[in-house]
Amino acid sequence: MKPEIKSERYKLLRTIESILESPMIFLGFIWLILLIVELVWGRNRTLEHISLGIWGIFILDFLIKVFLAPEKRYFLKKNWLTTISLFIPALRVFRVLRFVRLLRGLRGIRIVRIVSSLNRSLRSLGKTMKRRAFGYVMIATLIVTFAGAAGMYAFENSTPGFTSYGLALWWTAMRVITAGNEFNPMTTEGRGLGFLIAVFGFSIFGYFTATFATYFIGRDAEEKEGPIAGSMEIEDLKSEIMALRRTIEKQINA
Repeated sequence: MKPEIKSERYKLLRTIESILESPMIFLGFIWLILLIVELVWGRNRTLEHISLGIWGIFILDFLIKVFLAPEKRYFLKKNWLTTISLFIPALRVFRVLRFVRLLRGLRGIRIVRIVSSLNRSLRSLGKTMKRRAFGYVMIATLIVTFAGAAGMYAFENSTPGFTSYGLALWWTAMRVITAGNEFNPMTTEGRGLGFLIAVFGFSIFGYFTATFATYFIGRDAEEKEGPIAGSMEIEDLKSEIMALRRTIEKQINA
């Protein structure tokens, strides 16, 4: 492909992404909410039709971007999790096949749905929040907690400590803040999802620790009698040094 054509296609791709960004962000969150409802309360025909409709829009959006992408292999490699998340609902559409009916019995596929849906929602959230890092981490933590609890309840609803969504939510929240509790998942799928939740919790623990430490250090720096010099004090000190330097230079020149 000629460089001029490649440049034009990249430009067109960025334009399409900019136009579709807001609707896709909105639909991404609706998609995640529908998944949580399905995991907790079971499938509903109306909600399933809505979910399939949103999935169809995602497919169309993805195919347009693949068609416009100059380097399709790189684009697919970069968006491999999105590709998987779009493929999973197809198993439900084509469930008339015996092979697909067997796949429906594999509950591990639901982990992929949960993780890929979370990935789409967090990417949408990142585009929405942009530079507001602390707000992004807070909302992302809530999303992972509520969605993760739905997945744990779906996998472990017959296990003590997970017999209701409220208990699963408590367990997930404790795992996210790295506190834990006395209940442990018993199924392979539940343990896998619990491990991913724990990894997320440990990942954000350092961020929150650093954020709060920075906040308190900043508060100490604002106190004139505090142990840490504040930025205003440092600026005042610089001004005094410059004034002293000018005074010395005047005396030397005189």
